[in-house]
Amino acid sequence: MRLDLNQSRWSPMLNQVTVPASDVPASEHFYRLLGLKTIVRSSRRYARFESEGGATFSIEMTDERKVPAVYFEVGDLNVVVHYLKGQGLSFAQEPIDRPWGWREARLFDPAGNEVCLYQAGEMRRFPPWRIADA
Repeated sequence: MRLDLNQSRWSPMLNQVTVPASDVPASEHFYRLLGLKTIVRSSRRYARFESEGGATFSIEMTDERKVPAVYFEVGDLNVVVHYLKGQGLSFAQEPIDRPWGWREARLFDPAGNEVCLYQAGEMRRFPPWRIADA
């Protein structure tokens, strides 16, 4: 992410999308057939994949989320959130450190789609619980 507060310009990197799944094992099989590599599996409720080039994609069984969540990685989450609030955006979730090593803030676009701005660094692709042969 590039942020130049003097010019009010910043550029996040799209590299993670999470979609809901009603049957995680079946969805995992489907996305593996498409060529994605499973890098994280958490019981039968969640799986994360890596694509060519390093972007990640997740499937998650949940009753709460009915729409996909788009994740944009930024350099300094606190600075970006402060800047965006100054531009009039409001956040559904202020920056918070998550147990999986990411720092996240959440907001919704005008159509109601969930957007997560986050910092993860190597934890996005290489968490300690990454599947050994991934």
